[in-house]
Amino acid sequence: MALPITVSNTFQFTCICIAFSLRSEHTALHPASQFRERRGGSTLMATLDTYLYDELTWPEINEAVEARKVILLPIGSTEQHGHHLPLDVDNFLARGVCLETAKRAPRELLVMPTIPYGYNEHALDFPGTIHVHYDHFIEYCLDVCKSVVHAGFDRIIIVDGHGSNEHLCEFIARRATLETDGLVASTMWTNLVIDTFEEIRDSGQGGAAHAGELETSAYLHLDESKVRMDRAADHYGGAAGREGSRFTEVDLTKGWGPIKLVQWTSSATPTGVSGAATLSTKEKGRRIINAAADSLLEFVREFRAMEKGERIEHRVVVPELPTLPSAD
Repeated sequence: MALPITVSNTFQFTCICIAFSLRSEHTALHPASQFRERRGGSTLMATLDTYLYDELTWPEINEAVEARKVILLPIGSTEQHGHHLPLDVDNFLARGVCLETAKRAPRELLVMPTIPYGYNEHALDFPGTIHVHYDHFIEYCLDVCKSVVHAGFDRIIIVDGHGSNEHLCEFIARRATLETDGLVASTMWTNLVIDTFEEIRDSGQGGAAHAGELETSAYLHLDESKVRMDRAADHYGGAAGREGSRFTEVDLTKGWGPIKLVQWTSSATPTGVSGAATLSTKEKGRRIINAAADSLLEFVREFRAMEKGERIEHRVVVPELPTLPSAD
């Protein structure tokens, strides 16, 4: 089902080009070193200790570039999560993991504003869910990554909080790496806590698929005031697979079965929950979020030191591809 969205690619491209041109001009005319001398060392220290991208001025962005800060880009979804959790779960948890990581090493990281909408067609039967066509989602997120590299940053980690975005984010990261001078990686944050959650979970396979034991516990730790545990309900089986199927059942840490099957969420769960929400606790959430932040920081330091591989041409003849005819 295609949504009625019309986008002018020509207009978008023109606006991006103008913005990139202005950024290049500013960077060339006002090197960060000039501002360090003018503003003094104490202000520079404050810049380095700030880990929120959008709280910096553009001269401070230049200083963050020189400090080789790694960018964390949280991407989520605005989507139903049962009767007990708000619509912002995927956004809130992805950003929460990024913030907890950045607090551990503020001089190494910058957290971008969250991209709050994702691919979500299968859940549109539940009020509040927002769906973005995959083409728009990919191009939008790719433009964000390219803009960050254009500003001078060369390491970006996409931290995804929504299962249906996962492979799209991998594709975005791959394209951004191939099409820019930067290195862009992606992860779904729940992939960082598999061992920890398997140690503490009380549910079996399928108990942490959607709005279940894992997500609810993590939310309880970060902000229990927004979780309505009196409305929590357990339901196994959901949009992706059926309960008990060794082929299709899904779990955030136990993984997908060997066969992918996604249908309308409303056809498989009356509440929108796929998992064991009632088994969630704040203490489990604390361990989950800490494990995610610790693992992500470990990768940040590995990633920061990683060299981008040099492309080597092995073909004898490199054909010049024909230019496609204009649509005019």
